[in-house]
Amino acid sequence: MTLGALKIGVSGLRVEGEAIGVVADNLANVNTPGFKRQRAEFEDVFNRGGGSNAFGSGVRLGGVGQAFTQGSVVQTGLATDLAINGEGLFIVGGSVNGLTGTFYSRAGQFHLDQSGTLVDPSGLMLMGKVLRADGTLSAGIAPLTVPTGSIPAQSTTALSLVANLDASDNPLPVPFDAQNPSSTSNLSASLAVFDSLGAAHSLDLYFNNIGPGQWEYRAVVRGDELNPNQPGSNVEVGSGTLSFTSDGALDVFSETQPISVDFAAATPGQAIGVDFGAAIADGGSGLAGTTQFSMAGGVSSQSQNGFAAGALTGISVDADGSMLGLYTNGRSVLVGQVQLAKFRALDSLARAGNNLWVETPESGMATVSAPGSGGRGQLSAGSIESSNVDVGEEMVTMIQHQRAFSASSKVLATADEMLSQLMQLKR
Repeated sequence: MTLGALKIGVSGLRVEGEAIGVVADNLANVNTPGFKRQRAEFEDVFNRGGGSNAFGSGVRLGGVGQAFTQGSVVQTGLATDLAINGEGLFIVGGSVNGLTGTFYSRAGQFHLDQSGTLVDPSGLMLMGKVLRADGTLSAGIAPLTVPTGSIPAQSTTALSLVANLDASDNPLPVPFDAQNPSSTSNLSASLAVFDSLGAAHSLDLYFNNIGPGQWEYRAVVRGDELNPNQPGSNVEVGSGTLSFTSDGALDVFSETQPISVDFAAATPGQAIGVDFGAAIADGGSGLAGTTQFSMAGGVSSQSQNGFAAGALTGISVDADGSMLGLYTNGRSVLVGQVQLAKFRALDSLARAGNNLWVETPESGMATVSAPGSGGRGQLSAGSIESSNVDVGEEMVTMIQHQRAFSASSKVLATADEMLSQLMQLKR
């Protein structure tokens, strides 16, 4: 009996010492991004050969469980840092600590490497769906890479204008003169357009009242920007007419001379269409674009579809995982979508160090989908998830294990004293 008590006491010392190690690991990783606290799971040891009078044979560590509860999300201001609000794990691939394969993580400390690939501090590549040449996302996953080269310019091919032409205006006594447009027009609008090289040019639209409910427009550019060069002069490159109903709605729009420009050094014959809103004759309401009301004339909004060439400045990631490359010309280009993994038995994943987990037979296989789908959390860019370790809770747990360790040591001391007394009976 005394020897049995010694063994039971030793089992208590051993398991409480191991449990303290689990607590120490939690506390050591209190500032580790994405770390999930663990707990020691004890099992009693029972001597089944002792019959109805048998008693326990001590305790052992049955396992170490993982608590995949949400850690707090902390803003970092770095666009490449990502945090998951809810379930799911990042999928990363590559080699680390002599292992090559696919790993899973909650730590979203990523950065762009020299090739434009999003990697973690260990150099593992963040995986997701990549943009294919046809503009759709791939079916499988691959490393997410942002093209680091410049994106080419796009020449302007379409203009859109929302404006009001004052119904109280009257025809001017002099005809429109491209060399003196301000004094020979009722209203003007200046728009920036781009040629095939991405160079910006000013295209001016001048509006003239030519009768009740009738207007014409003239498109003018500077001659020193054209081929052949015409320095010091303005050149008319397009014209058209607009007719309005008595209610001020655009009834008919027609192009007298479609806009076509030969900018210097650029592709000649650049055609630019103008959208003044859907006219009634074209099936529209005539009120969604350019109108003619008795109010001050002016342009309320304008847009065009061209842009200059641009160099990569960074990335942004949306809540659904869509990753965009940001360029100096103001363009945001979709390059892929981050994907998240889910497991049926999440706490059965095996730790692999470096803030990573690996799949096990007990965890089951990963199911992969976009953030916000299938119960997965959404992403927060510019943030990371902190450890879910509660220091106060760990300190209380440590005291509990220390008390249990002390009690087991008392069992050993008592059993040792009893064994000493038994040995003295022989004398």
